[in-house]
Amino acid sequence: MKKSRLLATMLLVLGLLAISSTVVFAAAGGFDQFGYNYQARIFVGAADGVDRSPDGAVWGDPTYANDHLVMKWSKAWDDARFHDGVWTCDAWVDNEWNGMVPGGSGETEHTKIVWVGPELENSLCWREGGVPIWDEFEVVLDQGTAASGHHWYTHAVPAGYGGF
Repeated sequence: MKKSRLLATMLLVLGLLAISSTVVFAAAGGFDQFGYNYQARIFVGAADGVDRSPDGAVWGDPTYANDHLVMKWSKAWDDARFHDGVWTCDAWVDNEWNGMVPGGSGETEHTKIVWVGPELENSLCWREGGVPIWDEFEVVLDQGTAASGHHWYTHAVPAGYGGF
């Protein structure tokens, strides 16, 4: 489970990073057809929608397409990604997977990722026990369930946001 779930989580966050700022936002706000609500900074729906291609797969892989996903990101993440490009310690993204749905993977996972900067472990934003990812980010919490039971992959202290 670990390698495939971490890869899926990484792809989701990379997808969020890769979404162009030219995406047309719903004029009145609310959710688009894929499950994104950019004004509320949240995605809610089948994981299949996160890649903006409802084709029964998530970036070509059908394993987690039917899983339910709630993805949230902070204003600081949104500002850095879509507006001025300045990253701060307040930038975070949160993924909550639920594969315990009809046709789902049967797995669950909750992952929290924060920006720490290129200094990684030497950053003032770094939390003890986290794992570096993508050269400037830290996974501060990653836990979930699979057929083999409940697993903690990463548990920084503190594992919440704004605790640096």
